[in-house]
Amino acid sequence: MPIINRMAAEFIGTLWLVLGGCGSAVLAAAFPSADPTNPLGIAFVGVALAFGLTVLTMAYAIGHISGCHLNPAVSVGMWAGGRFPASDVVPYIIAQVLGATAGAAIIYLIATGKPGFELGNFAANGFGEYSPGQYGLNAALICEIVMTFMFLIVILGSTHKNTPTGFAPIAIGLCLTLIHLVSIPVTNTSVNPARSTSQAIFVGGWALQQLWLFWVAPIVGAALAGFFHRWMADDHPTIS
Repeated sequence: MPIINRMAAEFIGTLWLVLGGCGSAVLAAAFPSADPTNPLGIAFVGVALAFGLTVLTMAYAIGHISGCHLNPAVSVGMWAGGRFPASDVVPYIIAQVLGATAGAAIIYLIATGKPGFELGNFAANGFGEYSPGQYGLNAALICEIVMTFMFLIVILGSTHKNTPTGFAPIAIGLCLTLIHLVSIPVTNTSVNPARSTSQAIFVGGWALQQLWLFWVAPIVGAALAGFFHRWMADDHPTIS
C-alpha cells in the first residue's frame, strides 16, 4: 500500500480517536439534568469506553490499510518490535498529529456552539495542579510509561502471527478502555503524544509547557515494550 494511502488512513483514524475520545470528555462527561443529584454525564467510565471504542472501530475500518496505529508511541513500539520500517515512522507521526489536531478542531467548533462555553482544560493532559487527582510529576511519568508499555504488549501480542486472527481489535480496544479507567485521575490519560498535542494546541499555556512528558513517557514505554516483546516472544524482526 503506498505511503500516502496509509498516511490518509492514519489521519482519519486519529481524527476519529480524538473526536470520539476527547469529544466525549469535553461534551458528555459532565452533563446537567433537571435533578442535580442525578446528572446525565457519562463520567470517567463513559470516556474510557469511548476511547476504547474509537480504536476498536478504526482497527476494523483501516487496519488492513495502515495497521491502525493512531499513535506515535504505537508506531515507535511497532518499529522496536521489528514489525514496522523505520522509514515510515516519521510520516505516520506527521499524519497522526495532523489528524488529531483536526479532530480537536472539530470538537472546538461543536463545543463553542453552546452559549457560555468555557474552554477549561479541554481534555488536555497534565500533572500537578492540572492532574484531575492532583498527582505529581513522578506519578504521571511512571503512569504514562507503564500504561503505554502494557498497551504495546497487548498490541504486539494480539497481532502476532501465531495468534488467532480477527480478534486483535477487541483486545486492543478493551486494553485502552482499561488504561483510561486506571489513569484518567492521574494524567487525564495520554499514552498517545498525538492526542496530547491536539488538545494542548487549543489550551495553550500550561498544557504546552507540560506536553513534553506526554511525548517522552509514552515513547519510552512503547520502545521498551517493543524490544521486550521481541525478546520474550523470541521473534526475529520481519522489517528492518
